[in-house]
Amino acid sequence: MAEQQSYYVPASSPWPIIGAIGMGLIAWGAGKTVIEMTNEQDGIGSTVLIIGMVVMAIMLFGWFRDQINESVKGMHSNQLTDSYKQGMSWFIFSEIMFFAAFFGALFYARVIAIPWLDGASNNAMTAEVLWPQFVAQWPLTETPGGTTTQAMGWYGLPLINTIILVTSSITCHFAHVGLEQNKRKQLTVMLGITVVLGCIFLYLQGAEYIHAYEQLGLTLDSGIYGNTFYLLTGFHGMHVTLGTIMLIVMFLRVLKGHFSPDNQFAFQATSWYWHFVDVVWVCLFVVVYVL
Repeated sequence: MAEQQSYYVPASSPWPIIGAIGMGLIAWGAGKTVIEMTNEQDGIGSTVLIIGMVVMAIMLFGWFRDQINESVKGMHSNQLTDSYKQGMSWFIFSEIMFFAAFFGALFYARVIAIPWLDGASNNAMTAEVLWPQFVAQWPLTETPGGTTTQAMGWYGLPLINTIILVTSSITCHFAHVGLEQNKRKQLTVMLGITVVLGCIFLYLQGAEYIHAYEQLGLTLDSGIYGNTFYLLTGFHGMHVTLGTIMLIVMFLRVLKGHFSPDNQFAFQATSWYWHFVDVVWVCLFVVVYVL
């Protein structure tokens, strides 16, 4: 008969309500800030937004601190670990759907909207009215208002960043192997390299954006091409930032001697997330930069 385990029930925590307050402040502050910027007014929107972000940071620090302490003390059971794994799996699935929507928007623009503007599917008269001089091509480097831009090539920084991120996925894997085999030196070195590669990726993506704005004229005002470019790469950059922060936390925990082959969910979840981010970038690189 299998050994029955008791399910761990945590004590009452203030962090959920604090997190809800923080999210509310962020939502209200962000909306108020946009209104004030649009109307060129001074107000408290940005202040409330900053306060909400600080509250969220405090909540995350406190809540994860409690989780780490419980894990280190051996209070978590295998049943709770399975629940964590299911939760992380569903979270990554939701992130897949998140990016699928953006890739779908890009697909619609390239495969459906642009040919229609050029008269495809019996839309010749509509095309003549909406944009008579339109030429179906991608990237679409000209807007109806006359704004022109240059396309971002796949070589140079995008290719370098792809190599960096794929390499970081490999080093993350070997760090995980080191943890499972209880090789602490391999774990520490490979994880440290992964963190450095993640930071380099973010730095180079910032340099790419500066180049796009200053040299190529590729901005958020550059029509559907500029919008989809920054939508996909920008949100991916946010995910890389989150993943890098998670890796840094894991690295600090490894230095403190946390994790073992039998107690490693936090590291495992971070590894899953990092591999997910890498796969999304490879798809993004091919669809946005190459094709």
